[in-house]
Amino acid sequence: MANHLMATYSRLPVAFVRGEGAWLWDSDHKRYLDALSGIAVCGLGHAHPRVAEAVCAQAGMLLHTSNIYRIPAQESLGERLCAAARMERVFFGNSGAEANEAAIKLARLRAHRRGIEKPEVLVMEKSFHGRTLATLTATGNRKAQAGFEPLVQGFVRVPYDDLQAVETAASNRPNIVAVLVEPIQGEGGIVVPSDDYLPGLRALCDRYQWLLMLDEIQTGMGRTGTLFAHSHAGILPDVMTLAKGLGNGVPIGACLARGEAAEVLGPGSHGSTFGGNPLACVAAETVLDVLTSERLHERAGAVGARIADGLRAALADLPGVVEVRGRGLMIGIQLDRPCAPLVGQALDAGILINVTAERVVRLLPPLIIDDAQAQQIVDSVAQLVRRFLGEQAETADSRSL
Repeated sequence: MANHLMATYSRLPVAFVRGEGAWLWDSDHKRYLDALSGIAVCGLGHAHPRVAEAVCAQAGMLLHTSNIYRIPAQESLGERLCAAARMERVFFGNSGAEANEAAIKLARLRAHRRGIEKPEVLVMEKSFHGRTLATLTATGNRKAQAGFEPLVQGFVRVPYDDLQAVETAASNRPNIVAVLVEPIQGEGGIVVPSDDYLPGLRALCDRYQWLLMLDEIQTGMGRTGTLFAHSHAGILPDVMTLAKGLGNGVPIGACLARGEAAEVLGPGSHGSTFGGNPLACVAAETVLDVLTSERLHERAGAVGARIADGLRAALADLPGVVEVRGRGLMIGIQLDRPCAPLVGQALDAGILINVTAERVVRLLPPLIIDDAQAQQIVDSVAQLVRRFLGEQAETADSRSL
């Protein structure tokens, strides 16, 4: 049956048919501990009762009317989300890539209104912002871009976590109008910047009248220990994008803005047929309700720290482990070699993980995991890494004989 699907994914040989909390079951009734959450999507776990009830109730009443008309669920979510984020206006789409497209269009439109004919957006090396042509160009991954040229003009790239590089770009590129950056790089390998990086970017954007646009698609909705990751730095962006955990699996993306940026887009300047439909907005508002009422972002910070500390202790004496890093329930284990086989080995062991940037084991467990599940992640992943590096060492030794 899969032969009719375009071969855009190298799928693992498993099909999941049911989920509950942090657990998934496949078509052969085998149970798996989900330490990936659909790549940071299912922050409330699978089949969360409040989300399921809200989605079912809304599906029985109304799915779609279009943005030609008022959508009360969209207005309610917009008010709640802006209040939580200290922003003023929001545009709803269907994905993170669409949210970032909206941010890029917003920055360009603002620039043109200020008389800048060829505006440029500053982006970072090893970033990831999506796979549409504009967001693919903004993404700092040449492998992902190859074959899709010509790419979109108007982007300037500098190293991540390098304020001096931003200063240099400001001196050499007078048409820069915005910075698009992840508070923590996810696909780039769970890279946490220095404490002064985001405040420094905020100061530079203020100095040069740029927009600071934060891609919180992977870091937002409680994953790093605060509702939004930029709160750790004590700053506010001008524009922020969300998706992934916002709908707990129901597709929705959001581009939020404040101040001057909130007033840029108007009738006819942007749109989405499905964006902000009643079903997606009811799901997202329920997610926001659960996150805030149960303080799950605070628990994510505490449990994530325990997992990271546990992994550091379990792998401390192991050659081949470069670093365990992250924030909250966004954790990376960097090895000194490519480690993609670990994904399949983990699947066999009944735990779902991911490898990104070739050498980083990425863990993105749901925010609702309990202490026993957190410890199981530590024990299982540490054992898998130890065995993988041990087998690699044995293979190297046999080749040297």
